[in-house]
Amino acid sequence: SGITQYYEAAAGISRSAGTEFVASVLQAPVVEEFAKGLGILLIFWAVRRTFDGPVDGVVYGATIAIGFAFTENLQYFGLAIIEDRGFGTDVVQTFLLRAILSPFAHVMFTACTGLALGLAARRASAFGAVGYFVAGLIPAVLLHAFWNGAAYWATDWYRYYFLVQVPMFLLAIAGVARLRRHEQRLTRERLAEYASAGWFTPNEVNLLSTAAGRRHAVAWAARHGARRQYSRFVRTATRLAFTRQRLITGRGAIGAPLDEVRLLAELAGDRRALAALPPLA
Repeated sequence: SGITQYYEAAAGISRSAGTEFVASVLQAPVVEEFAKGLGILLIFWAVRRTFDGPVDGVVYGATIAIGFAFTENLQYFGLAIIEDRGFGTDVVQTFLLRAILSPFAHVMFTACTGLALGLAARRASAFGAVGYFVAGLIPAVLLHAFWNGAAYWATDWYRYYFLVQVPMFLLAIAGVARLRRHEQRLTRERLAEYASAGWFTPNEVNLLSTAAGRRHAVAWAARHGARRQYSRFVRTATRLAFTRQRLITGRGAIGAPLDEVRLLAELAGDRRALAALPPLA
């Protein structure tokens, strides 16, 4: 829709309000969310071994959405500059609305599709993920349409933004935080199983299962000149936890048994590289 508006403005062509509404509220959300969601689905199919759950889906979706929003914003800035014949009021307003007030809009929309495909990574086959893709696409399209439609029905757009959109953004952030806590719990449980077999100490399990703990461990290693080696150890342990999760949830067919053997071998190598370090405090 942004490209169409750009060329119409350059040619001096205007559309009726009804046509603009259809393009903005009905057409654009479907086309744009399908395109962004398709990118996540392709990643899901291409790297199923490393697509481990909802957090991964949200991250992939957010990355694609940010790239899309950046490109779309450039189009709108160009349109505003053409209409203003320079950097006037329209350019400032466009920058305020698109670069300041709504940078997370596309991220929130596409995160719905990413979340659904993240659930598919733990529950569905490659073909079965299509159903999850469609299920995630529905709220993504509805949220996008609601966002675009506010320009037509909200009598005070800024009040609408702070009373409706800001709480939605905050809820989305809270949802991601909850997903991360769930993922940390799974990581702790899986690493504890390896700890019972002697691969980790209880202290290492506690540190490796949280982002703060991992940062502390890497900083400790850096003080002893082994930042790179310990960072590799952390990555190996985290991947091992997710591989174990695939095995116990019946998704071992996605290369999990071989991955586990390889990662345990890498872990042993990492241990040897870190053997000279004092115990982690």
